[in-house]
Amino acid sequence: MIGLEVHVQLNRLKTKLFCGCRAEYQGLPPNTNVCPVCLGLPGSLPVLNKSAVSHAIMVAKALNCTISKSFNFVRKNYFYPDMTKNFQISQYEKAGGVPVAHSGWLGFTNNSSERRIRIRRIQIEEDPGRLEHPEGIGSSKYVLVDYNRAGVGLLEIVTEPDLASPDEARVFIQKLRSVLEHLGVCDTSREGAIRADANVSVDGGNRVEVKNISSYKEIVKAIEFEVLRQTKIVEAGGSVSRETRHWVEAKGMTISSRQKEEEQDYRYFPEPDIPVVSLDEDTLQRIFDSMPELPDARAKRFVEQYGLKSYDANVLVLDKGLADYFEETVKLYANPKIVANWIQSEVLRQLNEKKIEINQLAVTPRYLAEILYMIETGEISGKIGKRILVEVANTGLPPRVVVEKLGLTRIADVEFIKRVAEEVFRENPEAVEDAKRDQEAVNYLIGQIMRKTRGRADPEVANKVVRQLLNGG
Repeated sequence: MIGLEVHVQLNRLKTKLFCGCRAEYQGLPPNTNVCPVCLGLPGSLPVLNKSAVSHAIMVAKALNCTISKSFNFVRKNYFYPDMTKNFQISQYEKAGGVPVAHSGWLGFTNNSSERRIRIRRIQIEEDPGRLEHPEGIGSSKYVLVDYNRAGVGLLEIVTEPDLASPDEARVFIQKLRSVLEHLGVCDTSREGAIRADANVSVDGGNRVEVKNISSYKEIVKAIEFEVLRQTKIVEAGGSVSRETRHWVEAKGMTISSRQKEEEQDYRYFPEPDIPVVSLDEDTLQRIFDSMPELPDARAKRFVEQYGLKSYDANVLVLDKGLADYFEETVKLYANPKIVANWIQSEVLRQLNEKKIEINQLAVTPRYLAEILYMIETGEISGKIGKRILVEVANTGLPPRVVVEKLGLTRIADVEFIKRVAEEVFRENPEAVEDAKRDQEAVNYLIGQIMRKTRGRADPEVANKVVRQLLNGG
């Protein structure tokens, strides 16, 4: 049984959750993006970021949650060096606490199976600071703390333990990431934008919480390791201890951190410095009306508007940047199916090989459209087009510059191709005789022409020339 507690940074906000410090903290010198409020100094008072509430409500609506018309904040008390005030302002669903939303779900397709993962609650809370372990967790002689991140707005999205495998967790996170990107509440490409704690148990045993999973890409690895670790203990006749473990990315393993706290250990009580937030219907409706198109609706539109297959549409919208790239390219080259095929094959291949996001790719929508147009007009072949795309991705040069630089224009000169074909015939007399008896053997001779011209010969012209020569022309 697997459940996730996904922490989503509201990094599209301009300021932190309860103060005026910048929400964008990355790249700043340590402990410079702070103030008395986010440091919790005596006498300072938090003021709730109104836009953070709007972003939380949009996420709750997109995840089919029941939105609380009235909610409050609580103090979650514990000692960590990354929380200067020794408590975190968060939300809670018990002891008089009411989170911003609860009882939702997120649906997705995995291996042709329709799945629906229940969302227990969504809560708004502040991010703690960032701990630096110079020699790794458990090995460092000292720990450094940077409070620049402290107070940045977070959404904690808590699922029910409905995930049946690490792979399902991966697909769930991918779909959630797409929803967040489409809503514009989180730039998920930033370091630490989506982090997670995974609650894992096997064979009905104790639940283990795995913390410190610093990116959505590491979630599968962490869960796979923990499932294997617990399974080995059970198979050996032992019992799994209820504890908190940390995922050590560098070692690819979880290590024991502490015994798992019970809820009462956090001593939740209502935050006295922030009043109860009440929402009326008009406010909620204004927020709903401002919501952009979500992934499922966009995939449906891609099928209806562009004639794509449902599978292709869903692959594109799984990454908002990829879907945007597709639509920008279609504006310049009006053949959606060809554009979609090239994106899913050649463009994704470059992203995977280079381990980059679509907005980092040198092949812009304009450059891809230019390559496809040159193929359509016969200026280059499809094979050469793929080579050009790779060159553009590597160099950033415009496609036409690459074509001229490498001499890759298609050769359609009949007399030139005939001279090459005659040379091929002289070098391959047995293949010529085979081709006179077997039509399929003609392809070998055409292939030799393409090899000699480095793929630049027009295949249709080469085909006609070869058949004319075979017929004595």
